[in-house]
This record gives sequence, structure tokens and C-alpha cells, in this order.
Amino acid sequence: MITLPYVHLLILSLVIFFVLHPTFQYFKDPKPGLRRFPNMSLFSGISALPFIVLAHGGFRSKHLAKLHKKHPVIRTGPNSLSYGDPRAIKDIYGHNTKCTKDSAYTVTMGSHFHLADVVDNKEHSRKRKVLSSAYALKNLESWEHKVADKTEKLIAHFDRMCTAPLPDCQKIPNPRDLNVDYRAWTNFFSIDAIADIGLSEKIGFLDTGNDLCSAEKLDGSLYEIGFRDALYQNARKQSLLLWNYDWYPFLNKVADILPFYRRMSKHARDWDAIYLSRSSKRLKRYQEGEKLDDFFQALMEDKNGSPNNLEWGEIVAEVGIMMNAGSVTTAIAMANVMLQLLKNPAAMKKLTSEIDSVLEDDEVVASHDKVKHLPYLKACLDESLRLFPPTSHGLTRAVPQDGMSILGEYIQGGTSVSISAYVAHRDENIFPMADKFIPERWLGEEGKALQPYFLAFSAGARGCIGRNISYLEQTVLLASVLHRYKFALASPEWEIERLETMNMILGEMPVKVWKRREEAIGM
Repeated sequence: MITLPYVHLLILSLVIFFVLHPTFQYFKDPKPGLRRFPNMSLFSGISALPFIVLAHGGFRSKHLAKLHKKHPVIRTGPNSLSYGDPRAIKDIYGHNTKCTKDSAYTVTMGSHFHLADVVDNKEHSRKRKVLSSAYALKNLESWEHKVADKTEKLIAHFDRMCTAPLPDCQKIPNPRDLNVDYRAWTNFFSIDAIADIGLSEKIGFLDTGNDLCSAEKLDGSLYEIGFRDALYQNARKQSLLLWNYDWYPFLNKVADILPFYRRMSKHARDWDAIYLSRSSKRLKRYQEGEKLDDFFQALMEDKNGSPNNLEWGEIVAEVGIMMNAGSVTTAIAMANVMLQLLKNPAAMKKLTSEIDSVLEDDEVVASHDKVKHLPYLKACLDESLRLFPPTSHGLTRAVPQDGMSILGEYIQGGTSVSISAYVAHRDENIFPMADKFIPERWLGEEGKALQPYFLAFSAGARGCIGRNISYLEQTVLLASVLHRYKFALASPEWEIERLETMNMILGEMPVKVWKRREEAIGM
């Protein structure tokens, strides 16, 4: 039994370690100058706990956006700064930045780094060189038939779910007609597409209408699991507990005492099992001599057919991040842009007219070559990405040990710095009426001038390598469905649920759908 004096000693030690020492360090200001920045909350200068609490609120970037209206730089933790001025993008993420990815990426990595979490710049360059051929625009165009195939499947489902046209005088559809979850089906689309592009696998969610798939444990045993739950809940746990890097490994384990976190840990194991299963199946096909035009082939061999000789752990890691980032963010973007267009009928009408001008009346799947250069279509996609970037939170970077200047102010080495895309995109000086959906801002020379402040795909050498795939899928799908259908929300005021984890996860999006041609002939 622990005696009372030892209990007192334990309590005193905890107070000293977690309260007195951090407070002393705050006033000592071991990194000269950090104390000059306003704290996010009263205790942010001495602890990461306030930011962890904020993360549990579900939309930390929205809170930071409010604070940044008053303060261009905010101290979110003892060693972390959040920037609100989009001009900081160049300093933190630009091609010539001295910043590197910080410890957030090392404490969450698996057995091997993948392209999105590798910290070392030379290693990142090696990985990007291996993968660049797979993501080259010329390869994407050769994969357009895979995107077209998934578009046909989605349209086949929408055709089956079509209802009678909504009368012009009626704004609110019959609840029974809200029979398509646009969010779920565009997510099935993005998963099916990336599985085919990446692994030549027909995962079949668009055929079954659900996301149940096989998974493989480390012992080789197989079981069935929901793809989306496994992926999204895995990222959610990280987003809640990550923000004290030193303590994260401990918190990640001890938090499983609570069922809330324990369920997320199970989903994390399920997600590992999903992409391990996909990787193992594709490797078997490769070993049997199949030469397939996909991402996995580019991992195994260079464009001349010479082996890349990557470790199996690295290959699995790259497949995992491809299945993750390649499906999640594109699906979020697809649902967001449709939502914004439905809430802005003038923009919807203008975009539909532009699409109709290049497609034949009976054209079911839009040719990418016909729609890829439509200016208003691209403007609508970018404006939606600006308003609600799928990866909304600040991607953290470490200031080099000798320090550097950000926005003209010297920042001590080792400090974690970031700027949230959600925050940057709401700067009224760069984006007037920033809370409004205004695609026209991206047209012409004015639109080109905004590109340095566009952070939806990050920026610089660490920018998203898959952005061309995402634009290909978004462009073909949106043009195809708007050319064929009309949609309606439950009401003009309806809003989707949003939960910020490592991405901005969306809730259900029930819509009514009907064919435009049938409306035109007065069905």
C-alpha cells in the first residue's frame, strides 16, 4: 500500500513537472521572442493541452480563423506558432523554404516513411523521383478510361434513383425523394478510382453500394471491414492527441483505456490490414508476370523496366498513403463543390451552360479533353477548394536550428510553425468576401494572382503530388453529372456536418436527383 507521504510526494512531483516547470520555462522564454506572440488561450504558452481540447471540439481551424482576425501570429503551444497571413505560405512551405517537416510526422509514422510523412529532404527527393512518372500528366490521361468506367457506374446508379423533376415553384422536395447520399457515392467513386489507378483492382463499391472489403492481419488471416470507418477513425485519433509530440506515444496507448479512443485504435489496425491486403494481392499479380499500367508498377520498376528494389515495407507504406490521400480528399472536394453550386443557383446555371457548350446532348461521360480547359469549371472547383479545403488544418513545419525569418520576424530554431489552409483562404485582403462562393475571382489575370495564396494542395516541393489525379476525377465527374442531371437539397438552407480531423470529414448529403432531358420535355 502507498503511504500518505508518498502520495503527497507524487502529487508534488506532478505539479512541479506539469505546472511549475512549464510556467517557469514560459517566463524564462528559452526561445527568445516566442512570448511576444499572443497565446491561443491562457495556458497555451505552457502546455499543448488547450490545443488538444480545441481539437476535440471538431473544428480547430474555424476557431483559429476567428483569432487570426485580430492576431496575425498566435502561440498555440509552448513550441508552436500558427500564422494567419497568407504571405507566410512562401516562407513556411515555398520551394526555397528552410523549414522541414516537424516531429508530428515521425511520431505517427509506421515501419517506413511514405512520401507524405518523410522528413529528410534527400529521401523525399528520392521518393518523389520514383513516383513522379506514375503521377505525370501524360500517364493520367492514359488512365482516363478508368475514371470514365467509374463515372459510368455512378451514373447507372443515379439513373436508377431518378425521381420526377422538381417544379420551379417548389423549393423543398418530398423527403422520400432524397434517395441519394451524394457524399457516400462520390466517396465510393473516389475509392474505386484510386484502387483501379493505383493497383488495377476492381474494388467494386460502386457495384455493391457499400464499402465492405477484405482485410489481412499480419498473421495472414482475412476478414471483412468497412473501408471508410477504418480510414476516417484512424486519422481522427491522431488529430485529437498528436499535439504534444513528446507525450503522444504514451497518450496514444493510455487513451485506449477509454472506449471512445479504443474504437479508433481498432479502426487504425483495420486500416493497416486493408492496405496490406491490397498490396499483397497486387504483389502476387506482379510476381506472376502481369504487366499492368498502374501506380504499383511504377513502384516496382522505373519507366525503362529496371527494378527499383524498394523494401516491401516502403511499398506498403506508399500504397497506404495512395489509398488514403487519393480517395479521401478528392471525395470531400466532390461533395463540397456540388453543395456550393446547389446553394448558388446563378453559378450552377453558368457552369451548366459552359459544360453543355462542349458536350453533345447524348454524351454520358464527359471527355476529359473536352472539359479540362473550361475556365468556369476550374474556377468552381478552385473556389470550393478555397472555401472548404479538404485538408484544412495547418501542416506543421520545423524552423531550422539556426532560426529563420518569417514575415520579416526572426523565429528561433526548432519552433513548429504552420498556416491552416482554411485560415489562409479567409483572409479578406487577399480574398474579398471570403465567406462567399465567388468562382469569378479565379478567372483571368486576377485569378492567376491568387495562386500563391492557394493552399488546398499545400505548396512548394512538398505540395500534393496527386493533384492532377484529383482534378482529373473532379472535372470528369462534375461535368458528367451536371450535363445529365439536376439535384436538390432537403432545403436551400440545409448544411452538411463537418468534422475536422487530419482532413475535413463530411457527414451525409442526401439529395433528390432527376434527369435534365426529362425535365425539358415536361415529364
